Amino acid sequence: MLVPDHVMTRLMMPRLEHMSGQSWLLDGFPRTLAQAQSLNNLYQLDLVISLNIPYETLKDRLSDRWIHPGSGRVYNMGFNPPRVQRKDDITGEPLIQHDDDKPEALMTRLRRYKDVAKPVIDLYKSQGILHSFSGTETDRIWPYINSLLSTKMHTQPVDAHQSQVHH
Repeated sequence: MLVPDHVMTRLMMPRLEHMSGQSWLLDGFPRTLAQAQSLNNLYQLDLVISLNIPYETLKDRLSDRWIHPGSGRVYNMGFNPPRVQRKDDITGEPLIQHDDDKPEALMTRLRRYKDVAKPVIDLYKSQGILHSFSGTETDRIWPYINSLLSTKMHTQPVDAHQSQVHH
């Protein structure tokens, strides 16, 4: 279940007001049309990025995700594994996998997300600020996103070898 819209907007809006006059990037907010409308009532967004990743790729990535509950450190068995399998690198404590990251729950979660996200995507598409990127590999998608952000923010692109994008 998603956190209710009124709770998310009450958490997010004061934080964004505090950063007034600064550039900011949101990841995972807004997730629903009500949240997007609340955000639009206060701010004019410059751009929205949508990543179109095939279900199979998401399933593989998320089912490979393990977390150290005490610190929140995230490991991915495919591209960022712990030194000792299923043990945190720093504490040696066991890693856990969230129930909703397990393959059996994941497809239901992804389908529900797609249903909720579609009206948000449609809203930003109608405003002409949606930029969609498709692919399965971060290293192939990131240069295009980096170029878009650099152009919009009038900055130099970040060297792909210096930046790390975590999932």
